[in-house]
Amino acid sequence: MTTLYTTDHEWLAIDGDVVTVGITNYAQEQLGDVVFVELPQVGRQLKKAEAAAVVESVKAASDVYAPISGEVVAVNDELAAEPALVNSDADGKAWFFKVKITDRSELDGLMDADAYKAHTA
Repeated sequence: MTTLYTTDHEWLAIDGDVVTVGITNYAQEQLGDVVFVELPQVGRQLKKAEAAAVVESVKAASDVYAPISGEVVAVNDELAAEPALVNSDADGKAWFFKVKITDRSELDGLMDADAYKAHTA
């Protein structure tokens, strides 16, 4: 499984033609204590860079953008019920949604872990 990152601080775990999307640990640190998450509907067609989800903290509300176009095939209901998971496990259990890829070329230009680390330094 390959993990890539966006300049908007989302991570993508690529497994075949399905991408799991979440926000990075850096993003959750900037947000502070997360109190609410709104997820997209399963079946929704997303376009790259479209606002797909919302994460709210005690400090701010922020959109989570679709890093790739495709159909939402799963959402993390556990996250909606327990938004604080974003703070405790942003890079793991706190994934937001899964998208079936429609155009793999949209992955071009995303960052690997080293490039993302440099981006946030």
